[in-house]
Amino acid sequence: MGSVRKRDSPPAGYTVRPARHEDIPAIITLLAEFDAGFGHEVVLWDAEDIENDWRHLNPETDTWVIVAPGGALAAYATLADDGLGQFSADGYVHPHWRGHGLGAHLLHLAGARTREMIAAAPAGARVTLITNVLIEDEAARALLVGAGFSLVRVFWRMRLEMTDPPPIPEWPAGVRVRTFEPGRDERATYQVIETAFGDHWGHTPVTFEEWSVRMQRDSFDPSLWFLVEDDAGALVAAALCRMRPEEGWINNLATLRDWRRRGLGRSLLLTCFGAFWERGQRKAALGVDSQSLTGAAHLYESAGMWPEMRLATYEKELRPGENLVVRSLQE
Repeated sequence: MGSVRKRDSPPAGYTVRPARHEDIPAIITLLAEFDAGFGHEVVLWDAEDIENDWRHLNPETDTWVIVAPGGALAAYATLADDGLGQFSADGYVHPHWRGHGLGAHLLHLAGARTREMIAAAPAGARVTLITNVLIEDEAARALLVGAGFSLVRVFWRMRLEMTDPPPIPEWPAGVRVRTFEPGRDERATYQVIETAFGDHWGHTPVTFEEWSVRMQRDSFDPSLWFLVEDDAGALVAAALCRMRPEEGWINNLATLRDWRRRGLGRSLLLTCFGAFWERGQRKAALGVDSQSLTGAAHLYESAGMWPEMRLATYEKELRPGENLVVRSLQE
């Protein structure tokens, strides 16, 4: 949310309103040009990505676009509530309109909306507002620090560019890998993902119904969901992938705690790479907590991936209390 001044109202000539469905093409363009403005290879978002974000919030109250004089879409932001007292703001300012106070105004809007919603947070829960910014976006980081936010985490977007077929996975004894079977594997896959990611910082539990909507999108391809079973037929690990126009994307790669350090993660990763290669895609990418205690970032680096983008997570406490997010990880 890059800017250097706090504004309670947009600059003269700019207007603010909720995002609309017809804004989606302009939002996609803004996101691509935002990344390009910081020298990153453009990630081609699609309408499905935006619509999936909107399923978890109220677009009328929790999305904003700032329209520049002349009608161009200059900035965009969303605010999501995890139901446990953690609110997540996500904002972008088009490079052409940086330095006009738009990022500061988006931050103000997100903060004001969060304060309206605090009363609905669980009684006694700690309430926080978090947001992610690019490491190199010094103006946004200064804005957040000036507004009372603290750096709490760094996430990486990692990439691999393949020039040769990836190595053949070597599976440990006692397991087998297969692809997802619709109508049979939904509950077990959900349980593996939720249980494994419960060991990750900041993971917010979701219901089976929420997970189903989030994961089984229009681009869902069961042949790109890889499941690992033990000898008894129980799922112990999974990798859920999808094809994007410019890359193969690994949504989730998860191994249950008792099965880690046995090579399942690496074998699943190589399986994903191989599936992308067979489909003619030479690029693979994923997102990861660079400080994860599971060692995921190190695993991906050892397989040849590198962090092409670094995102800093900043947090501001709005109400002290019990951290329900941490408690949920321990249950």
